[in-house]
Amino acid sequence: MIDLYSDTRTKPTPGMRRAIAAAEVGDEQAMLDPTVNALCERVADLLGKEAAVYLPSGTMCNQIAARVHCRQGDEIILSATAHPFHAESGGPAALAGVMMRGLEGARGMFTAGQVRAAINSPDWRHAPRSRLLEVENTTNVGGGAVWPIAEIGAVTGVAKEHGLACHMDGARLMNAVVASGTPAAEYAAPFDSVWIDFSKGLGAPVGAVLAGSREFVHEAWRVKQQIGGAMRQAGIIAAACLYALDYHVERLADDHANARYLAEGLAEIPGIELDPTTVETNIVWFEVRRRMSAAEVSASLKEQRVLIGAYGPTRMRAVTHLDVDRDGIDTALRALTLVLS
Repeated sequence: MIDLYSDTRTKPTPGMRRAIAAAEVGDEQAMLDPTVNALCERVADLLGKEAAVYLPSGTMCNQIAARVHCRQGDEIILSATAHPFHAESGGPAALAGVMMRGLEGARGMFTAGQVRAAINSPDWRHAPRSRLLEVENTTNVGGGAVWPIAEIGAVTGVAKEHGLACHMDGARLMNAVVASGTPAAEYAAPFDSVWIDFSKGLGAPVGAVLAGSREFVHEAWRVKQQIGGAMRQAGIIAAACLYALDYHVERLADDHANARYLAEGLAEIPGIELDPTTVETNIVWFEVRRRMSAAEVSASLKEQRVLIGAYGPTRMRAVTHLDVDRDGIDTALRALTLVLS
């Protein structure tokens, strides 16, 4: 099966499995797991932050950040295509009691001017208080786009000027780092909290790490405990994340090259529309312009042992990762050509 549905479909490599088997463990809740502690220290250093906390998922990272930064009735400003809007089951409302203001923008990015216009005056008590700015880097629905560092400085600058906290959803931040050459700490510097995911392109089976100031992480631990995120001998899974940092970061460039190769091949298939030049990292969105719907194309591809997701009547998404090589991309292209002919 050529699985391009998502980079969450990666399997632990043999080396990663050996690291898992050899992991030294302890009670994570009591801060006694040496492998978890080493992971948190390493990620905090990578992101230029004082401390970090290991969590089961990136969604939990976003939800905890909302709880720590905001009060009930506050508002988060973020892209209208951001993950909390569409894929976190209403968590910001249910768990933090906050509202969200979605900003439209090219490829999941917005401008400093849009942020300035969206911020409610604290003197206008009829509107929710603007409390948090959230940036997703890379953008998912935006096609894996990498935020320019200057634009990050501009939007966070406006937010801080108005007293807002800033949070980065860095689910695929390391993809942005590899694609742009910008260090992770430079991307993270303007943000009060930032996290990276290990269960996507980095290939670990589970986990994300949320970083910030010591005070922020102290409060994050309280919320983690409340919502059931505290663990025990979690070094078993943290070891996979440490392995990923050692061996799976630089190889993200291979996924990016495969995504561009896939996009260029897709653009040559009659009935498919996309601009390959917009593919910067490992996500390829494309439109199907045939009498078949995207869902029908996806179902037919599955019969050919190729998995690509359908998102709406004509839109599809393919995501490259370490379990799909160049031969797998060629197989997927042949299958799409057959299905659409």
